[in-house]
Amino acid sequence: MAEQRQLTRANLVHIDEYIFEIPQEYRADMRVPARIFASESMIDDVLIDLSAWQLVNVATLPGIQKYAYAMPDVHQGYGFPIGGVAAMAIDEGGVISPGGIGYDINCGVRLLKANVSRKQCSRYLDKIATAIFDAIPSGVGRGGRLKLKSDALDLLLRGGAPYMVQQGYGMPADLLVCEDGGIMANANPTLVSDHAKKRGADQIGTLGSGNHFLEIQYVDEIFDTAAAHAFGLEPNMVTVMIHCGSRGLGHQICTDYVRAMMQQLHTWGYALPDRELVCAPFTSSIAQDYFAAMAAACNYAWANRHMIAHWTREAWQSIMPDIQLDTVYDVSHNIGKRETHTVQNKQKQMIVHRKGATRAFGKGSIEIPAAYRTIGQPVLVPGTMGTASYVMLGTHESMDISFGSCCHGAGRIMSRAQAKKKVHGKTLRNTLESQGILVRTDSNIGLAEEAPIAYKDIEEVIKVVHGAGLASKVARLKPLAVIKGG
Repeated sequence: MAEQRQLTRANLVHIDEYIFEIPQEYRADMRVPARIFASESMIDDVLIDLSAWQLVNVATLPGIQKYAYAMPDVHQGYGFPIGGVAAMAIDEGGVISPGGIGYDINCGVRLLKANVSRKQCSRYLDKIATAIFDAIPSGVGRGGRLKLKSDALDLLLRGGAPYMVQQGYGMPADLLVCEDGGIMANANPTLVSDHAKKRGADQIGTLGSGNHFLEIQYVDEIFDTAAAHAFGLEPNMVTVMIHCGSRGLGHQICTDYVRAMMQQLHTWGYALPDRELVCAPFTSSIAQDYFAAMAAACNYAWANRHMIAHWTREAWQSIMPDIQLDTVYDVSHNIGKRETHTVQNKQKQMIVHRKGATRAFGKGSIEIPAAYRTIGQPVLVPGTMGTASYVMLGTHESMDISFGSCCHGAGRIMSRAQAKKKVHGKTLRNTLESQGILVRTDSNIGLAEEAPIAYKDIEEVIKVVHGAGLASKVARLKPLAVIKGG
């Protein structure tokens, strides 16, 4: 296609302080406008890659409703931009696109809180960080302590985090504060390839590499006392944040179904502006197969974070045996969900794509765990090493302006290759440790790839999220120790 791929400010309409719009008239094949949540100071960072062009492409997909959305942490991805949200009406020819969910299916975050203060923990922190690093395998392709045979893996793919509890790992209380209780009921392991299963057989309880991490943090500041109380967070309380997904199994499922949909694309006669947007009508058999396989990957990812939390507890209590680590929340930010939303005063069944975007439902929603239903959904936003992460609160306004969605992090502004050219891993390690942040990793190169300068300013991202009403600030968490794979 010969159309302009790199958008400029001239292509945008500044709707209000935190919303920029690409009008539907920008390109003849757009079915809806595209909206970018950003501040004046951030918008140039959004335009440095092809993410805005990708968002325009998303706006062409069959069945899309209202807008194609980009969160303030948006950056270029596969087909869809990372930080993209799109809701397709199932009864209006809506499609599901694997690229709109991502290769790391159900990459997400689990937050634990420890009944100990930063000061009480300080003298043990070095030993705790080392114990956790030794207990949680991390790195590219790295397997874990559990080696699941075929039958057990199928049970896990169907049963998610509840299956792990049945096997004696973690606590039933963990499931009560986990998105969907840690299980998608429509999962079908028979629709997951043997190759995907082989890749996932030994990776439960492992972090992986890239931007995945485990971080020991503390509550630096509380902005909403009532919400913080509901979540059990107090000033200077120590927390643990786990960020990872479905590892090689989820990646292979996405790869398998992208290929399968490519082979059938001619069937539906779609004129896609980018083949990476390959999709299928949600009601088609291939789409239903993908959705059930995706659900199996989601269950794997919830089981993975659950297992990491279990081993983290064991490692911590080997150093401080009286300390309890309770789950605050576990939420996905790479997922497709069937949801009901109101569009022009009409309720519609949607397949909502959130790729690098987090659910942010307001209080009263039945999708929120009962413990938080009267206050609203916790929204977990991991930041970058050496900066901060945030706990936020879903809002009713978010339901209206973004199908109940929020950002999922800071968002890259620099590729991994660029970061490695600008940052020396050992120097970064020394810098972090000079700031009092312990680092546990086998790879200084991997550390450099995830340097803070490779990401947007998390404070500005949160300012947009809060100001736009996507979610409201509850607490800021600052790092004490970073554990990463290479």
